[in-house]
Amino acid sequence: MKKKRIALVSTDGIHVNEHFGKAERFQVYDVADSLRWVEDRSTEPLSVGQRDHPFDVHKLNRIAALLKDCTKVYVTQIGWKPAAHLKMLGIEPVIYKGTIADIK
Repeated sequence: MKKKRIALVSTDGIHVNEHFGKAERFQVYDVADSLRWVEDRSTEPLSVGQRDHPFDVHKLNRIAALLKDCTKVYVTQIGWKPAAHLKMLGIEPVIYKGTIADIK
């Protein structure tokens, strides 16, 4: 199987359990026959904690640059603007709630 790289948001290292906009770090894995942890990448959260916060494309571009080598990012939720922007850059947002070990 060809190796691909993914990112995910987890606060406990076991489950995908965080909204994309609240992420303070992304866990990066290589996926082939199994998952292999590569590194954690710290970031400033996209969200400022307000439900209707303005969309900050510059902040999103900094986050996207952290994920540029990833084909997918697994999150529990993501806004439509960040999702569309990531897709435009070739990073597929995946809405997922479950254990990291179950990602294939």
